[in-house]
Amino acid sequence: MPDRAGSVMPSRHQAALPLDKLILTGPADAEAVPMDVLFVGGGPAGLAGAIELAKLVKQDNEAGGTLGDVQIGVLEKAGALGEASLSGAVVNPIAMRELFPDLADSDFPFRAPVSGERVYFMTGERAQRIPTPPTMQNHGYYIASLCEIVRWLGEKAEGVGVNIFTGFPAAGLLTEGTRVTGVRTTPTGLARNGEPGSGFTPPTDITAQVTVLAEGTRGTLSQAYLQWQKISSANPQIFALGVKEIWETKTPLDAIIHTLGWPLPTDAFGGSFMYPLTPNLVALGLVVGLDYKSTSLDVHEMLQRLKLHPLIRPFLEGGEMVEWGAKTIPEGGYHALPARRHGDGLMIVGDSAGYVEVASLKGIHYAMQSGMYAARAAFAALRKGDTTAAALRDYDAMVDGSFIRGDLHKRRNMRLAFQASGFYFGGIQATLMTLTGGAFPGSKIDSHADAEVPRRADTAAPLVPDGKLTFSKLDAVFKSGNATRDDIPSHLLIGPDVGPAVAELYTHMCPAGVYERDGDRLVVSPANCIDCKATDVIGPRWTPREGGSGPKYRLM
Repeated sequence: MPDRAGSVMPSRHQAALPLDKLILTGPADAEAVPMDVLFVGGGPAGLAGAIELAKLVKQDNEAGGTLGDVQIGVLEKAGALGEASLSGAVVNPIAMRELFPDLADSDFPFRAPVSGERVYFMTGERAQRIPTPPTMQNHGYYIASLCEIVRWLGEKAEGVGVNIFTGFPAAGLLTEGTRVTGVRTTPTGLARNGEPGSGFTPPTDITAQVTVLAEGTRGTLSQAYLQWQKISSANPQIFALGVKEIWETKTPLDAIIHTLGWPLPTDAFGGSFMYPLTPNLVALGLVVGLDYKSTSLDVHEMLQRLKLHPLIRPFLEGGEMVEWGAKTIPEGGYHALPARRHGDGLMIVGDSAGYVEVASLKGIHYAMQSGMYAARAAFAALRKGDTTAAALRDYDAMVDGSFIRGDLHKRRNMRLAFQASGFYFGGIQATLMTLTGGAFPGSKIDSHADAEVPRRADTAAPLVPDGKLTFSKLDAVFKSGNATRDDIPSHLLIGPDVGPAVAELYTHMCPAGVYERDGDRLVVSPANCIDCKATDVIGPRWTPREGGSGPKYRLM
């Protein structure tokens, strides 16, 4: 079915998820690396889970248990831990305190406690301070760099005997019947045509009694597993794209700042943040829901325009942008959680499961806590010698009985109100939901997947960057530390009927300049990709590629 005149429906141009390459039914390689429990993803969920499991095994062995040596692995696609990690981030320390009860908050890898916060409603020239909504009040929380948290957790994991394998993306799930038995990694050293090149290394099979998918946002194997097992949710998951910069500044910032309104149009959901990592090191970002309505909306360009605003510019003038990155964020909340997040030999944790609470802008502590619950379920299953779905269902029970489900349920309709009703009426509804603890409205608000939202086919005047305060996408990608080979095979699956209007959508959607429109033709530069996954949400499918590809974040 063609698009309606003057509009684009992204789903009509999106390639199908390649289940035949992601769900592998043949036997594992004879030289497979055996693990007992494998966490796929070296972010906060996977590392917290691995640490918790190692502690439980040690305690059991010291108490005379019979488990003995348990091999725990963490598989990370980046060349080093933290290089693919990006978040705001203001962190609720509750999960960190539970994982490390013998440490004080001052021992954790946080930059500083939140000492003040301001929220503004923006127009093109003005910023009106407004009361901080209850869901955005951060007293008692900490400003942090997710990269630094992940590196610190990695050191703790290695200290308790966890095997960490960096530079190994998981390309597919190994299966026997309905049971997941491990993963197969991606090959390295492929030439542009997909054939083995001079530095070729074949994929490696890693088997496990329990595989925990901690892939982060828009996890490819998590998507494949849910589709393969026909596990649905009450609403489809929806996503936002966040673009972030780190600035060394000359003007100190003394509080965290959030903004609503401009530069977003009223039919898009999102806002900006500015956090002081130190008095003269600032994190600045813009987050926009990917259910926006225009083919010309460009989150990267909007962030560049934001920096010219009288509220923001004085802090950045004369400073230097030292790092840039982007990442998608699951925003569907409670109603988008998969009905089941476990199966035979498998659990799904963190952002891959959708544990993000948008109203409070929080997800890190949910990710860590869910990883810890998965560890407890895996430990109990190993002790029983039973890692079937029946044995691992305790993981879902732990999550559903925790603050993770409680927080998401309390704010279950707040993000959805904006998709259904727009910025102003959605804002009124969200306020009522806050005042009633989620009781209003009692029923579920239905939502549409981002790819099912039609876009106006339009154009917009491009921003001309000055290279000092504002930057092009290619300049920004350089600041991400992107180290992808120029001759790497494309990991992006282009769908059907990509005409000029669709190419326009992709060009603006991608913050890294992967897609360009050359007349009526779409030009793809896969080496630019920083794995934000926005493309996978409303455009070409993202698939796992060679280890070490993508960004090398230091401060994000």
